[in-house]
Amino acid sequence: MLVYDFFVHNEAAAYMLVIAVVIFSYFIQFRLQSTFKKYSQVYGRGNVPAHVVARQILDSYGLYGVTVMRTQGRLTDHYDPRTNTVSLSESTFFSTSVAAIGVAAHEVGHAVQYNKNYLPIKLRAVFVPIAQIGSKSWILFFFLGFFMGIPVLLDIGVVLFAFVVLFQLLTLPVEFNASRRALNVIRSQNILEADEIVGAQRTLSAAAMTYVAGLMVAVAQLLRLIAMANRRRD
Repeated sequence: MLVYDFFVHNEAAAYMLVIAVVIFSYFIQFRLQSTFKKYSQVYGRGNVPAHVVARQILDSYGLYGVTVMRTQGRLTDHYDPRTNTVSLSESTFFSTSVAAIGVAAHEVGHAVQYNKNYLPIKLRAVFVPIAQIGSKSWILFFFLGFFMGIPVLLDIGVVLFAFVVLFQLLTLPVEFNASRRALNVIRSQNILEADEIVGAQRTLSAAAMTYVAGLMVAVAQLLRLIAMANRRRD
């Protein structure tokens, strides 16, 4: 509570906190890019493309209705529960690298989470529309309230942004669990050998840290908004 009180009543400190965590998040993004690049050049001895690995894991869970497709971009891999599709980026789809296989298995992990009714991913799905509304509208309410001196609008803006922060918090266990599932299935199905799993693990760990950094930035921003609102009321 002392830390919270310090930042919400000290706008300059809250602003410096935002700058610090943004710099940290850039470092984490750089680390992800460099880690992915490194292990994208380390190829699995099985010489199996990532999209084949994804299909193999899905079939082993009986998830024959989940489609694996290629999508444009780099590190744009994702699972879409609305279309029941695992989309692998161009840098992942055909690659036989340990990084690509780790990423593909991670995205399949999300499909498995839905199939197993994993509670955190169900909770996150509930908050998706709320977070989308919050991310698009918080700034309008907050700055209208700030410049017009209307406290209730300030509060609405803060609450809307808080929903965005909550969504990011709910994302953490989902992402860490998907990575854990990915590594477990890679081991159990002998998709990669023991020394190759290290590269996949480091790639997934670097990716997971981007979500941690994103949450840190959001929390720091929330503290700054509360500090701004407190100063405007004073």
